[in-house]
Amino acid sequence: MTAVKDNRERGRFELEESGLTAFANYARNGLHVVIPHVESPPVLRGTGTAGRLMEGIVERARAEGFKITPTCSYAFTWFRRHKDAQDVLA
Repeated sequence: MTAVKDNRERGRFELEESGLTAFANYARNGLHVVIPHVESPPVLRGTGTAGRLMEGIVERARAEGFKITPTCSYAFTWFRRHKDAQDVLA
């Protein structure tokens, strides 16, 4: 499994790179996960960190069997650009 961690206490998926953490907040209801916000530290923006975070979330969704509804504009656009990840959308 990817380096993306599920920080259930904070309600977010996290990816650490260069000592900094990019994250996607979520609300979970059983096997349904809504992602309302994705954030990458300014220093990591433009490096692909947020995309790797999303890839890791998709990997977790497939492994754990949950479906995703992206309400964050970044996450929504990421899914639109990655047709191979459509299988995890709710």
